[in-house]
Amino acid sequence: MIIDLPSTTTSALNKKLVEIREQGGQVALGRVLTLVIVADDDAKLEDAIEAANDASREHPSRVIVVAKGARTAAPRIDGQIRVGGDAGASEVIVLRLYGPLAAQGQSAVVPLLLPDAPIVTWWPGVGPKAPAEDPLGQLAQRRITDSAAEKNPIRALTTRAKAYVEGDTDLAWTRLTRWRAQLVSALDLPPYEKITGATVTGEADSPSTELLAGWLAEYLKAPVHRVKSSSAQGIISVKLERKSGAVELTRPDGRVGTLTQPGQPTRRIALQRRSNPECLVEELRRLDPDEIYEAALHGLHKIAASNGSKPAAAKASAAAKPAAAKAAAKPAAAAKPKATGRKAAEKSTS
Repeated sequence: MIIDLPSTTTSALNKKLVEIREQGGQVALGRVLTLVIVADDDAKLEDAIEAANDASREHPSRVIVVAKGARTAAPRIDGQIRVGGDAGASEVIVLRLYGPLAAQGQSAVVPLLLPDAPIVTWWPGVGPKAPAEDPLGQLAQRRITDSAAEKNPIRALTTRAKAYVEGDTDLAWTRLTRWRAQLVSALDLPPYEKITGATVTGEADSPSTELLAGWLAEYLKAPVHRVKSSSAQGIISVKLERKSGAVELTRPDGRVGTLTQPGQPTRRIALQRRSNPECLVEELRRLDPDEIYEAALHGLHKIAASNGSKPAAAKASAAAKPAAAKAAAKPAAAAKPKATGRKAAEKSTS
């Protein structure tokens, strides 16, 4: 059932919710959280609502959609209430905000929040640079963004990494769950050797590929190279170097992966790209800080690019050569600069 309330107020919406509850038996007692969706009022809005409806079957919640309309229009709120089959296991309140009210989402949402229930804010499209500083992000214990939906996904990811606050997360990270599980399980098999290096290959603007490389760089304590490719979408392959041979997980078609490692049979694994509803369901299972995601963000600066640009170690070595050349011109001090240059190169590759 869908009920439209044009040019309304939050007070009128609350009264209508109570009326629906009394007439139809809809109750809010079974709701485990309030999910606030922040998006523009465009064609993609219904996709986000549908994803929330799917997630509500595992996490019954009150969904409040803040749809930002034309900023140049007269100030008004067009409300809509969805219950029953049009709202999954939730009750959906859509707030279309126009004019100056488009920037006042927090004021419109607060009167509609469930009492004593956790709050999750989700930006399915373009999100704020610092989610915890956004007015609607300040209300939430958990803040979900999606770097893949941004115009420049990699820049958005690195910007949010600098502004990270406990409770932040990204659907680009959630899409990695199966990849991380397969890699960890592969290393649980003999031989139990140290990883000496890793190479992660993926689409040039894939934030999930960046996060996977950052996660490996943070935990393996070994050089990790990021190779950019245009042959497929998303993550294409991960290669972990060991003394006895490499562990390699490849997924060129975006659906089925192949895992190869010495001493083990080649395995084909279902690695289909995950949908937004599936990722949202996973994120709503936990409301505490994700320390592993935070560690992956810290590992981003440790990644060496292998797409034609020089890795950090190579740049440091190249920078040391002019200094060594100048020192070589002074016979009396020739030995010392050479040793210094060699130490600098060794330090840069450690």
